[in-house]
Amino acid sequence: MKLLRYGPAGAEKPGLLDAQGQIRDLSGHIQDLTPDQLSPTALAKLAAIDPASLPLVPGTPRYGAPVTGVGKFLAIGLNYADHAAESNLPIPKEPIVFNKTVTSLCGPNDTVVIPKKSVKSDWEVELGIIIGTKAQYVDEATALDYVAGYCLINDVSEREWQIERGGTWDKGKGCDTFGPTGPWLVTKDEVGDVQSLGMWLDVNGRRMQTGTTKTMIFGAAVLVSYVSQFMTLMPGDIITTGTPPGVGMGMKPEPVFLKPGDIMTLGIDKLGEQRQDVVAWTAPV
Repeated sequence: MKLLRYGPAGAEKPGLLDAQGQIRDLSGHIQDLTPDQLSPTALAKLAAIDPASLPLVPGTPRYGAPVTGVGKFLAIGLNYADHAAESNLPIPKEPIVFNKTVTSLCGPNDTVVIPKKSVKSDWEVELGIIIGTKAQYVDEATALDYVAGYCLINDVSEREWQIERGGTWDKGKGCDTFGPTGPWLVTKDEVGDVQSLGMWLDVNGRRMQTGTTKTMIFGAAVLVSYVSQFMTLMPGDIITTGTPPGVGMGMKPEPVFLKPGDIMTLGIDKLGEQRQDVVAWTAPV
């Protein structure tokens, strides 16, 4: 299944994408795609619904992030060997774990805002893991049993704040709009082998990133198992798993960073595509 949320920000409704690529309204069955709708039992109930029996949603509504009630938005750094090389950093011996704030979450096609005083905002196409079952100290062999599905994420990053301002990476990762997510949560059965998905990102129509999840240093099962050793993963938690080479920070001969007016488009096989207009920060009215 491809599960989604659609409608104005803050007033999204649950839906699914049918085989013809049309949005079907699920609000007659569930109130929203909350953490309690992500368990294997709850997903099986949704899968048993005939999409043709659901109301067709007209037009082209906005997509929200595919789940609500996210408790933790976790991220993995330097998880592709060639991205580590372009960053002039060693391949990590263990996964690098940091936080993206839940307030950075936004819809897949929402505007990305360059923060006030930012000079090095950057892009990162990433595979997202959405947890469906509470996970504590799980082993790698069973780790994916705790996953509800996968999604596309743009891990937008402010490199000066991430790298040059001291402390952890978090301050350059959690700005508002820095977590476009979706358009869908795609369940495991529809994704198949999560370690064989092509991925790409363009800026203003120029291909910047091309990669595949095959080259992840630590695969999805390893990451779920690893993170569960340090914290309890709860339904609705999201782990974004690193990016292939081609980020702006690594461009030669000079880095390239986002500016107002830029357009990012990105996608991962089976997980859909995103498009974001980049704008400058303005003071709230």
